[in-house]
Amino acid sequence: MMIHRIESRSSQLLGYLVHIMKNGGGRIPPLTELSSELGVSVASLREQLELARRLGYVEVHPRKGIRVLPYSFTPAVKQSLSYAVAINAENFEKYANLRNHIEKAYWFEAASLLLPEDHERLRALIVRAEEKLHTRPIQIPHQEHRELHLSIYSRLGNPFVIGLLEAYWDIYEIVGLNLYADLSYLQSVWQSHRKMVECICTGDFEAGYSVFMTHTNLLSKRPVNGANQKFE
Repeated sequence: MMIHRIESRSSQLLGYLVHIMKNGGGRIPPLTELSSELGVSVASLREQLELARRLGYVEVHPRKGIRVLPYSFTPAVKQSLSYAVAINAENFEKYANLRNHIEKAYWFEAASLLLPEDHERLRALIVRAEEKLHTRPIQIPHQEHRELHLSIYSRLGNPFVIGLLEAYWDIYEIVGLNLYADLSYLQSVWQSHRKMVECICTGDFEAGYSVFMTHTNLLSKRPVNGANQKFE
């Protein structure tokens, strides 16, 4: 049985979580009760539970108990990427290159799946970002930037693609790239974003892809400012 194979290779708790998810999800009993059911010590279950929490399989609340979460690839990728970047900051540049290739590879499929309400959301993000750039002092539209890119790929229904892309933006914030404030560069970035979004909304995905490629090439023109390197 698949659950037994998972248990033997990983942990009893993981096998139990798989069983729960295959039967509709929900909460799991207290560790003392689970210990008796699985024949595993409470101490061992606590260790396994902490690993499951870090990987995003469960959430733990002192008063609400333990709840199994829908599967997400993001926490596992973020854990690994954080470690890689801590060892060598250049690993983020390598990951950024991977992320660019992923976005290019899925561009046409992702753009064609978007619905009219997604188009409106993308246009609203453009407006919000441009408003921030016109304030004095300017506000960096990082959240809009993150949401725009992730929204384009949101209809793929592929948790692995989404996980890889979300982890990029999470680490992007941790390394401080969201604080970059060169106005002329940001204006160029958002002009490209506006063109991309209009191409998506009109169904001209070829033109949108061409703008996207030009947008990616802006990376090499980004001024270097200390730790803030050439990522976008």
